[in-house]
Amino acid sequence: MPHIDTQNEQPGILGLISYRPRTGRALTELADALLRDEQGLSRGERELIAAAVSSGNGCTFCAASHGAFAAHQIPGGNEAVEAACANPHQAALPARTRALLNLAEDVRKGGREVTEQRVAEAREAGADDVDIHDTVLIAAAFCMFNRYVDGLNANLPDDERFYEELARAITEHGYTAAVSNEPPG
Repeated sequence: MPHIDTQNEQPGILGLISYRPRTGRALTELADALLRDEQGLSRGERELIAAAVSSGNGCTFCAASHGAFAAHQIPGGNEAVEAACANPHQAALPARTRALLNLAEDVRKGGREVTEQRVAEAREAGADDVDIHDTVLIAAAFCMFNRYVDGLNANLPDDERFYEELARAITEHGYTAAVSNEPPG
């Protein structure tokens, strides 16, 4: 049961967004900016970083939802997501993706855990400044999203198919359009 009465039954962050639409809109716009940008990282890589950070933080809702979103957008689907979340250091992923997941893991532990060596490893694997910047920002933002969802003990969906249905809407329309009453545009 949630720690507050959100006045709705929507699971996870969706219930919190509905409860406080003004801050909810800002959060969905942030998610769109972080996870749907066309420069640098692919959308699937961005979602994979969000899923891995959320998994590491133990945030069930965010790990499952962003895992589903990533699986819809990366080669290897669910298997690749599960491997990345279980052990990003050894996942059978492109070297650049694996290096960026390792960087995101350091951010998840704490911003000062990011070392010059970790950044150099990402560069050696083919990451550029935009990739590194966006990885750090996505990882940091998902620590906040995870703590928001878990800190208020948001509801989990009753049916695991919820994540698949939401994944289709998010990958097609983006966060702001998919979670609002506005028509996708």
